[in-house]
Amino acid sequence: MKRLVLSAAATALLLSPLACDLGKTGNQILAENVMVGTLFSTPDVNVSAAAMAGYDAGTLPDGGIPEGERITIPGQTAALVFFGTRNGEQGTPQPLANATVRLEPQNGSPLTLDNKGAGTYGQTSDVLGDGGIKYQSGATYRFVATQGGNSYVGVVEEAPALERIARLHPPEGFISHTANQGLTLQRPPVAGNQARTLGFVTVVPLGDNGEKGQPTYTNVPKEPLDFLEIVLAPVEWQKESIVIPGSAFPNPESNYLVVFQTVKTGGPESENLFVGSALLVGTADLGMVHTK
Repeated sequence: MKRLVLSAAATALLLSPLACDLGKTGNQILAENVMVGTLFSTPDVNVSAAAMAGYDAGTLPDGGIPEGERITIPGQTAALVFFGTRNGEQGTPQPLANATVRLEPQNGSPLTLDNKGAGTYGQTSDVLGDGGIKYQSGATYRFVATQGGNSYVGVVEEAPALERIARLHPPEGFISHTANQGLTLQRPPVAGNQARTLGFVTVVPLGDNGEKGQPTYTNVPKEPLDFLEIVLAPVEWQKESIVIPGSAFPNPESNYLVVFQTVKTGGPESENLFVGSALLVGTADLGMVHTK
C-alpha cells in the first residue's frame, strides 16, 4: 500500500519545471541543471474505533479519544528530489544519477538522501525513525545536489505552519457525511495583506484498521502544464473556500481520510541551477469522514 505523503511527493516529482522568473539572474535562466524537490509532512492522526465502525462516538472527552478506543494512523515526513539536466530529448529533463543529494534544515543536521536511480533521491521518516527527517514550521530548507565538484542549491524559506481546518475537527471526532455529496472546507483568514499559501486536498479511503487505499480525489497537479498554471496563476489553490466533489466519497458506510496540505514554494539559490527549478515544502491537517 503506497503511503499518502510519498504519493503526493512522487506526483510533484513528475512536474517539469517550466516557468521563468525574469527577476532572476541571466546565469540562472541559462543554467542547464534543474532540480525539483519536495519535503512533505503529515502528522499522526487518532481516530475512534467507534467512528471507524460507524457508531456515533458522541462528544470526545477533554483528553481526546480514550486509549482503548483509539486507532492511530501514523504520520510521515518524506523528502524527494529529482536532479537532472535540461539537455534531454524533446525538452524533457535528462536525469543525473551520479550526484550526492542532501537536505539541509535550518539549525539542523544535513541529511543525505538515498539514490533511488533515474535521477531521483529520497528518504522518509518511516525507515529513519527518530534520527530521520524533521519538519519545523518557519525553518529554511536547502536542497543541495553535488556533482563533479559543483554544488547546486535550491531553497524554501519559512516552511508553513500547520493550517487547522475547523470542519475537519468536529466534537464527535469525525464528520458524518452523505455518500456522493460534496464537502466544503473553509480555510482560516490570513493576517493583513499576507498572501495565502497554496492548499492541496487529497481524499483517501480507509480500511477497517486504518490502512490507506488509493486516493479518490486530489487537486495536487499531475501534469507539467498544470504546475505551470500554479506558478503563473496560483489563485485556484489559494481560495478560502474549498469544495471537494461528491465523487470523492463514493461509498456509503465507509471511512475516508481528508488531507489538507499547506505548501510553500521556493526556487534556485545558486546561479548554476535553472530558474525553473521548483521546490515545495509543506505540512498537513487531517480529518476523518464516515459516510452514510
